[in-house]
Amino acid sequence: MRHRPPLRATAFAALLAIALTGGCAADPDDPAGPATATDATPTSPGNSSSSPTPGTSSPATSPSAPGPTSSARRSPPTPPAPPFIAAATWADSDYGATLEVAPTDSGRRAWAEGDAEAAWQEVLRLAPDADTPGMWEQFDCHWTWARLLEPDKPTWNVEPWRPVVSPERMLAEGCNPGGPEV
Repeated sequence: MRHRPPLRATAFAALLAIALTGGCAADPDDPAGPATATDATPTSPGNSSSSPTPGTSSPATSPSAPGPTSSARRSPPTPPAPPFIAAATWADSDYGATLEVAPTDSGRRAWAEGDAEAAWQEVLRLAPDADTPGMWEQFDCHWTWARLLEPDKPTWNVEPWRPVVSPERMLAEGCNPGGPEV
């Protein structure tokens, strides 16, 4: 059996690539354009053209330097905590049964390792009969991609009648393999 990278790892890699390439698109002529090492170098009355030498840091960039730099730091935000799922309700569609999964605000913002699995366990507590082949994969696709592409989508629908497919096909078919979005 061939090992496939988890969908979340692929999503993280894609986001990282977007973030890194987006940072390169700044207009260098823009006054608020990219910062350079000399932008952060303070000047002193006797040394107006000083710049830090490689391997050293200037007082303005030192983590222990007093002043506005150290006082402006904030503690990291508290990561979102469960519950991640507000409801999981079975409904009928033109194609068959569908499980409408409604994420909480916390579920829309959770990206830590293990959050998708924890959210799926919440789904299974709300709808134990959802534990069928392909349902986790659809949920994981929605957890990873729908939150990026449609962050305010009220529900994610997962269906037991959809075929079990590769992660690549799952993504290519918008998390809805084998039929239209329900």
